[in-house]
Amino acid sequence: MSFIRTLCQFALILLSFLALSMPSRGQDGPAETPLTSQELVKLVYQLPSHPELKDEVVAEIRKRGIGFPLTEGMRTLVAAKSGSDPVIRRTLEEAERRRANPTAESRPLPADASDLLERTRAATLAAADAMPDFIVRQQVTRYHALGSTHNWMQDDRLVIGVAYRQSVGEQYRLLAVNGVPQESSQREGSSYGEVDGATSTGEYVSRLASLFSPNSRTQFKVIDTDSLQGRPTLVYEYEVAKDNSIASLKFKATKVAAWQETIVGSRGRIWIDREKNRVLRLEDIATEIEPGFPITASSNVIDYSWVKINDQDYLLPSRAIVEMSAGIGQQVEQTRNDIRFRGYQKFGAELKIIDDDDEAPAEKPEKTQKPTKPEKP
Repeated sequence: MSFIRTLCQFALILLSFLALSMPSRGQDGPAETPLTSQELVKLVYQLPSHPELKDEVVAEIRKRGIGFPLTEGMRTLVAAKSGSDPVIRRTLEEAERRRANPTAESRPLPADASDLLERTRAATLAAADAMPDFIVRQQVTRYHALGSTHNWMQDDRLVIGVAYRQSVGEQYRLLAVNGVPQESSQREGSSYGEVDGATSTGEYVSRLASLFSPNSRTQFKVIDTDSLQGRPTLVYEYEVAKDNSIASLKFKATKVAAWQETIVGSRGRIWIDREKNRVLRLEDIATEIEPGFPITASSNVIDYSWVKINDQDYLLPSRAIVEMSAGIGQQVEQTRNDIRFRGYQKFGAELKIIDDDDEAPAEKPEKTQKPTKPEKP
């Protein structure tokens, strides 16, 4: 019996040694080789007839990277075959940065990504509590498209005055329509909510604060690195369940009709500055929309930039794109609001009510695709 027991112990030791010596799949085995230009071309050539493969193409680029310099010719080809898909474009550009500088553009360790997220949470909530009272002008170009075509046609241009105060939050006033001042701009309160067509609120302090609030129980997952506004960033996917959400959609068919409102969940992505621990971009898609609610889809993108108020730097929105789809009976219509934020000033300063945009009018947007679920890494 002693001999048998000794033999069994030797066998266990031998098996343990063999298990440690054999390379494990995906860890100690050979690393996957970067994509060649021929392999990338083959991947994107599938997209026109199989757009549902976009997530797989993005995942392959992220997993393997590219082993060749990204030329303008290749960029043009990928744009043509992907319908100028922004996710594929940004993923490919990041793969090129990682190829050119593998050390500086390396993916972070999970612990580092988690630490950055927690630093950003603390910084964002602290900034919301320390935000000064301010006013700003929103310049909104509104579009619509029939059905699900995303063939945008311009409707009008609005100028919205927004006042933010810690004590009451964000307040909106309609100042001008197509350059014509509105009488309602001279009184307190908001006529903005009575404007026909699509409107949006919450682009300032409340959106990010709610995302990082413990009550939202937001689930985050790091998916990639990126460069935004010349800053190194990490990209995280997030999801907020409807039961924990304060986000809502409102709909009113006519001026005399009653408002309809429903709470929704959300999912999307955020871009976090790796050095300043702040969110530079938010992409959000409404989820769990109540069946039968007139608004059937809603998404928005908000870019944040540093602005000075009272000689102090604050991170606030610089541009937002809001898209919605709504249906009444058998008719479906899409809307798109392109919002520029101009003239941040301390609260109490004079706010011009005319549309005096010092930039060229917003260009007609390119045909865009319906929002899709954030791709899996």
